[in-house]
Amino acid sequence: MSNDIRYLTPINIDIKKAKYCRFKKSGIKFVDFKDPNFLLKLINEQGKILPRRITGTSAKYQNKVNKAIKRARHLAILPYVGDMLK
Repeated sequence: MSNDIRYLTPINIDIKKAKYCRFKKSGIKFVDFKDPNFLLKLINEQGKILPRRITGTSAKYQNKVNKAIKRARHLAILPYVGDMLK
């Protein structure tokens, strides 16, 4: 019984990586909707757009990413619904 140490709250040992905007870091000004390989990095396996809190993208570039993905979907460059895209 002396070895059982119990805490009221679980110990948080997560080491969080610092989030950064990859567009600001790389100096990208324009998100091209005709580049499906780049846009695939910003959507998940089901084809949903990844949110800012996961990717770390700034609000300005997240709006550009959303427009680019939606335009690519409209032109059938990207699928609306993907079955295991990655």
